Amino acid sequence: METTKRLRISLAAGVCVLLTACQAHLADRDDPAIRVGDSDLSGVVTSSTGPEAGVWVIAETADLPTKFTKIVVTDDRGRYVMPDLPRASYQVWVRGYGLVDSPKQTSAPGRRLDLSAVVAPGSDPTHTALTEVYEPPFPGYGPRGGDIDRNGVYWASLASGHLGKFDRAKCKALKGPAATGKHCPEGWTLYRFPGPQFNGVQDDGSAEASYYTWGDQFNTLGLGANVPIATGNMSDAYFALVDGKFVTLRVPYPMGFFAKWAEGRIDDPGAGWKGKSLWATSSTRTVFHNEGGTSNRPKVVRFQLRPDPLAR
Repeated sequence: METTKRLRISLAAGVCVLLTACQAHLADRDDPAIRVGDSDLSGVVTSSTGPEAGVWVIAETADLPTKFTKIVVTDDRGRYVMPDLPRASYQVWVRGYGLVDSPKQTSAPGRRLDLSAVVAPGSDPTHTALTEVYEPPFPGYGPRGGDIDRNGVYWASLASGHLGKFDRAKCKALKGPAATGKHCPEGWTLYRFPGPQFNGVQDDGSAEASYYTWGDQFNTLGLGANVPIATGNMSDAYFALVDGKFVTLRVPYPMGFFAKWAEGRIDDPGAGWKGKSLWATSSTRTVFHNEGGTSNRPKVVRFQLRPDPLAR
């Protein structure tokens, strides 16, 4: 009798485990977060530590008329959905804090692609992985948003009212006791932003509070490849550095243009200046102070540059 009772308990436990596994499999299969449509790419990102939340999944292709890249972020269970991809073959990989870029995998829309993230070397990479630090020399200070051009040169908006250019190839020391963060002033070049300095401040610089600098790697706007374009947040403008001098791209109306970002698009390489644009997001936390009051909303602004005033 006791043996029969134990057998029943074992069978019941086995059935319970089997049902739980089946339910988990069905829930995973039917999870809308990883359901794949004909133009979607979807899956789960995991690493040696489990699901990777908040990491980037990047898909890139050169099969389209212009190079195309799309980036999404995983949810708290490591799941991602990359919707509305043009039909093409994509290289897909994972990037994130505490990770090194994972090996690229080839995939296409309509498929599920689970990815393995690669944790940075070391058991505690956040605290032990090597980081290089390069502080701009005075009077420059306070790097904000920046970008890298196709030559590996870094451009950044500085709180001191400068556009900073940093070329690591010029540094005499990269590591060791001499690498204090202030060890490569020779790698920096500072360009003073347009506009006045604060009253009473004698240091070189400008009251301009640029938020971000974007590198136009592919001559999207038309001022040249690798031209850095900085937000002129106190000037209703962008500042593009061309041959060492700033070109001001001011939005005259409506007043209050406050760029938070920049990105270029080449929609038709064969259409000349009409086929490419610089796009900006514009907003502040107090848009109701501008003309229009509480009816104001954040805006997307499109810049196009004619090669001459009569170009059509």
